[in-house]
Parts: sequence; structure tokens; C-alpha cells
Amino acid sequence: MGERPGAPTAPPLVLVTDTGSLLIDPALAYRLGRDPTSEVVLDDPRVSWHHAVLRATDGHWLLEDAGSTNGTYDQGRRVEREDIGPGTRLRFGDPADGPSATFAGLPRHDPGERPSLLAPRASGTFRSPSSVLQLPGRTVRIGRSHDNDLVLDDLVVSRHHAELRELPDGGHEIVDLDSHNGTYHNGRPVQRAAVGPADIVGIGHSALCLADDHLVEYTDTGEISLDVRHLVVRVGSDHRVLLDDVSFPLAEKALLAVAGPSGAGKSTLLNALTGLRPADEGTVLYDGRDLYRDYAELRRRIGLVPQDDILHTQLTVRRALGYAAELRFPGDTAKHEREARVVEVVHELGLAGRADQVIGSLSGGQRKRVSVALELLTKPSLLFLDEPTSGLDPGMERSVMHMLRGLADDGRTVVVVTHSVLSLNVCDRLLVLAPGGRTAYYGPPGEALAFFGFAEWPEAFEAFENEDHRAWQRRFRSSPQYERYVAAEAVSLTPAVAPAATPGAPETAGAPEAAGPARAPAAGRDPIGWEKPQGWFSQLGTLVRRYTAVLAADRLFLTIMVALPFVIGLMCRVMAGSRLTPDNAVNCLLTLCIGGLLTGAANSVREVVKERAIYRRERVVGLSRSAYLVSKVVVLGTVTAAQAVVLTVVGLAGVDLSWAVPTGVVMPQLPELIIAVALLAFSAMMLGLVVSAIVDKEEATMPLLVLLSVVQIVFSGLMLKLHGVPGLEQFAWLIPSRWGMAAMARTVELHGIFPSAITADPMFRHERAGWLFDIAVLPGLSVAYGLLVLVLLRRHEPAIMRR
Repeated sequence: MGERPGAPTAPPLVLVTDTGSLLIDPALAYRLGRDPTSEVVLDDPRVSWHHAVLRATDGHWLLEDAGSTNGTYDQGRRVEREDIGPGTRLRFGDPADGPSATFAGLPRHDPGERPSLLAPRASGTFRSPSSVLQLPGRTVRIGRSHDNDLVLDDLVVSRHHAELRELPDGGHEIVDLDSHNGTYHNGRPVQRAAVGPADIVGIGHSALCLADDHLVEYTDTGEISLDVRHLVVRVGSDHRVLLDDVSFPLAEKALLAVAGPSGAGKSTLLNALTGLRPADEGTVLYDGRDLYRDYAELRRRIGLVPQDDILHTQLTVRRALGYAAELRFPGDTAKHEREARVVEVVHELGLAGRADQVIGSLSGGQRKRVSVALELLTKPSLLFLDEPTSGLDPGMERSVMHMLRGLADDGRTVVVVTHSVLSLNVCDRLLVLAPGGRTAYYGPPGEALAFFGFAEWPEAFEAFENEDHRAWQRRFRSSPQYERYVAAEAVSLTPAVAPAATPGAPETAGAPEAAGPARAPAAGRDPIGWEKPQGWFSQLGTLVRRYTAVLAADRLFLTIMVALPFVIGLMCRVMAGSRLTPDNAVNCLLTLCIGGLLTGAANSVREVVKERAIYRRERVVGLSRSAYLVSKVVVLGTVTAAQAVVLTVVGLAGVDLSWAVPTGVVMPQLPELIIAVALLAFSAMMLGLVVSAIVDKEEATMPLLVLLSVVQIVFSGLMLKLHGVPGLEQFAWLIPSRWGMAAMARTVELHGIFPSAITADPMFRHERAGWLFDIAVLPGLSVAYGLLVLVLLRRHEPAIMRR
């Protein structure tokens, strides 16, 4: 199927099934059945593999049963052929409770007239259009600037974002104009795609569709519903279940609390709802749209405040939010526009009096408000918080929960995961998970304890540990609360229309390949487009400035950074005296080597792991992995190189180095030693970044720093004979200190200062080619370490971004 049976003769309709909905095009024919390749999939054993066919003919819609075993029914009557129109409802396989299909009409309007009826939006519900633009028969430019044909007043939209162009055959195509946050066609990022009447174009918070030679805009204002259906999450080779068939509906402007004992799967549910770790089974509908399938577009409309801080606490509130705004808004956003948005969210969260205060000096509740303010910059419609009241006193906890109540009332859907039960009364709905990720209760918080039969929450949580977890799930599903707050409310949230890219929908001309069951992108493909090349240098500039500000605000780091090279340099100077001799040469070079290793590795060994929560969150909203790493390399590399220069100059300036040779290999000896120490320190810094990307906790970095330093010193070539020792010699090639020490030893001709088994190493000879090779290897090792860091960073990213 999917062929075009003829010119469109029937009006387009909305087909709503038990699992989704789609806008059906009269130019196409649709197969209904259990076959996964059908345009409309009815996954029920009572439905035949090829059950029925729906097509437009002679000005109306006709559904024909394809000889199904159990039949097609209209109001209990079995039918072979049935005329279809708005209001028709059919059942398949059983007249009473078989899968259903309901048909709804689309509103029409006169050309140039703003529709007075509710119209379909890409959100999956019926809403009033934000604007209607009559197509002028030419290119329509879309963007934030007022010189566009369609102006979208949205800071995440570029000034000139995209163009809708008319094709010679009368059709249209959408063309992205190298926008910052991308243009989406049926939920997928595109540079260019054909657009038909069943297609949805997503730009910022707006969805655009074609209707009767008009371009209709529907704006996501934040009042969206969340419909969670049958989520199952398994882990490990034994497929251990962490979430077991969790379903619940959440209406617009609602505040939901997710509670339960430790190990009940609250964080797992949060990851599934936000798309960070999609469920193995089930669907999350963001206002009728499949979140997993359309994650590329919808991720920017979802705010997430994890339990750990996602802000640099060394910065002031205003400065931290300012840097975040630079990263999240298009590069063509004016500074005053970003600052105005920062001021707006600061006032909304009650932080105006603390805008210029350092975040680290704020109380726990105020710091959590700053994290929420960061997420509100891009006006998310769906806001998730993981344990926002953890560690707060009861008064501060109540303040935070009332803040969330206010955010929901202002037009957002808010979900908060919490261990605390002190302020549940401010929530609209409460979801209680029993161990094993099973739903024990969903409904108003005030009815929960009575449902469980306890007077206090500790008694209820204790009962979860002592009783069969599946029994709690069965009890809830057989209760009136389940019928009232899950089954009935889920029906009320059934979407009236969804994008034509709904799984099983037909492929329109120029549309992307049918997505199939909604899941994360397949391996080897990057349909989501996590990194956009247009913003790479802009991101790098912002990250460099922010990281520099963070380091400059860390007084302890500054003190150590300044003092360490002077202290080690003075130690070297004391050893060297006025002249390098056979008695002090080895010790001086070894001290320079140790100084370079310590300064480089100590600078970087904590810098990735301590920002892991920040990196994970910013990566989801568009941060480039490579720009993040390069910003670290630029700032830390500059600091490390400066330390190496100070270390070497303090240690050897004025010291006679010409005891064995009158000059260096290619230049005077002191500059050669400065270059060698600087490149050695830089390589050690890159190796420190590798360690920081490997570990899971910041506390593990110091023991590894000690181990790393010892290994480097031993394999530098001055502590252990390496040349000619199989295995050890080859392993030492991977160690930066081996090449750094070799370059320094060649400069002073350590090979000829005095004979010994160690100094006789050929890598210590005063040779031009050897010195240049040593100097070239150190940057090569640094590049290799950098590539390894990129791989390790990917390992710590959300699961959906690694597929």
C-alpha cells in the first residue's frame, strides 16, 4: 500500500486508535492490521495480519474489510464495507472491546480568514492557531527578526531560521538557513525536506503545517499533557526489571510527585520520562507526540534539574545564567536579549536580591532555585526535578515545593522525584512506586494513606519492604482509584491528532523513512544531530571564557597554581647551584621532570569528573563534546605552559649548562629545556584529563594522581634501565616522561657527562634528529590522550545519545 489511488477527492481526517493518532491524507491508501509494516498497526491477537484497507474514493472515505477472521464492527454490527466520516467509530476483532478507530474531521476556514474553530497542532491535541499566513506563491522566510514573513518571537529561534519555498510542481519544501537549534520535519532534523498537508515542521516552540494554501502556526505555550503508557525497563544480561508496566496520565499545569522507598525505581522512571534512558517497552507521549521518536525536537522543551548542581558554584547567579544563555540561545541573539531573559527568570524565581551573589554562598534552597532558573531560560513546557529537597530543612523544603506549585500554575507540567512526604499536599497527583518499579498508587495525595490503610507514611514504606510487591500492583489495578485516575483520565488525554510521522503512517513525498516503533536512533546513525557545526566556535568562545572565570574565582587553585612552579623551581636551583655538573645533573633533570608532571596532571585530574552533572545536562541541550574538551585544553594548556616556563626559568636561569656541550641541539640550552618541560607538562595534563574522564567520583582522582606520578618517574629513564629491556622499553614509549626526559637529556648531553648503565641510554645522546623526534612525540601523545577523552566523555553521556 501507500500508493496514490488518484487525485484527492475526500477531506483529510484524523484517525485516532487506542495507541496513537495520525492525520490521514486522501491521496494515500492505508492498511490496517497486525502486520508491523501496515500504515495503521493494531497489535491485538484478535486482529488479522491484514485486516482492512482505508482509502478515499468518489469524494468520501471507504473502509473495506480484507477478509479478516474476526471481522470489523460499526456499533456492534459486522461490516464488509463502510463509509467513513467524522464521528465514525469502528472496532476490529471484537464488537465489544476490540481495538478501536475513531475518525474526526478537520476545521476549514475561508482564505485569509483566521479560523474560529480549534485546529490540529503538532502537539497531538486540538488548539487554536497562533497565526495563519496565506501563502503568497513565493518563498516564506521564517525567523525571530521582524523582517521575516512569519515572525516567531522565541529566543531559541534564529533571526533568519528557515524558508518555506514553493516548488515548480506547486508543492513546498522547508529549507533550514543554518539555524542554531535546527529545523525539524515530523520530529527529525533536516536541512531540506518536502512538506505536504500531513507534515509538521518544528521550529523552536512552534509547529507549522500547511492547510488550504495557508501556513498555520501552533505555539507550545507550556500547557501540555504527559501520558505514560506501559513503561518497562530492564538491565543486565539477566534482564532484571527496574520498571514494571508503569502507566499514568498527567494533565496540563499539573504538579506530580513521585515517591517511594529506596530502590523503587524513581530515578529510573525519571530517566525514562526525560528520554535520557528510554524505556525498553512502552511510550511517553508529550502532549500526544511520541517523546522517544521526536526526542531531537522535543528535548529543548524539557527542563531537568538533577540532584547534583548543574551550575559552577564559583560564579555569581547572574554570570552563571548569562553563560548558560549564551550556550542555549542562537549566536545571533543580542546581548541585551539574553540579559533580559536572565533578569526575567531571576525575578520569577525570587532571586533578584541575590543575582550578584556567588552561588556557593547561597543556601541549599536558594541554590536549587538557581538550578531551576537555568532550566527556565528556554521556557520548557515540561520540568523534571530529581530530589530537589534533599538535605533541606523542613521550612526550606516547603518553600521549594511551593515554588514548584507556582511554576505549574504559571503554565507548565512539573514532575518532582522525592523521598520526602512532608509537602505532598501541594501536588495535584502522587505516584507511589513499590520496590521493583511497580505502581502502588496514583491519584490525589490526600487519598493515598487511606488507600494503603496506614496513618503515617513510614508505616506504608515499611509495608512495601515486608509484603509482596506484585500484590501492591495488583491491588491498585483492581481499585476504584485506578479506574478513576488512570483509566478514565488516560482516555481524556487521548490525542486528537499527531504528526503524520506516527509509527505506521504512510510516507509522503520527501518525508523521512518511516520510523517504525519509537525508539532511540540506531547505531551508526545520527538522525538527532547532537552537534551542530554552525555553533562550534561560538560555543568554544563561551566555554573558554566561562572556564577561565571559574578558575579565576577559585582562590585555592590560583594559590597552588602560582606557588607550585616556584617551589619546585627553587628546589632545582638549590641542587644546580651555579653550574650543572656530573654530581647534580641527574637530580636537576629529574626534579624538572617531576615538576612538569605534577603541575600538568594536578591541574587537570579533577576537571572532568567534578563537572560531570553539568556536562551531561548541557550535552543534551546541544553542547558540542569536542568544544567542551578543547575549552579545557586551551585554558588548562595555557596555565600549564606558563607554569612550565616559570618552573624551568626559576630552576635554571643563570646556571652554567655548558659543562658537557657548549650549546643545545638546535638552539640555546635554556630555551630547549623550557620547550621540553612545557610539552611534558602539557602531555601530563592531557593524561590527567584521561584519568578524570575514567573515574566516577572526584575522591578517586588523588590516589590515581599519585600512582600516575610514580609510574611516570620510574619510566622516565633515570630511575630504571629501559634501553634494551624487552617489554619495559616498549611500555615506556607510551609514557610522556620517557620522551620529555630524553629531550632534556639530549640538550645537556647527559649521555656523556658520566658513564653509567642508565645515562648510557642512546635516547640521551646529543643528537639533532633524536631531539626533534622526542619533541614531536609529546604532542602526538597529547592528541592520542585527547581522542581517548572524547571516547570516555561519550561513555558518561545519556544512553539515548550513545545509540
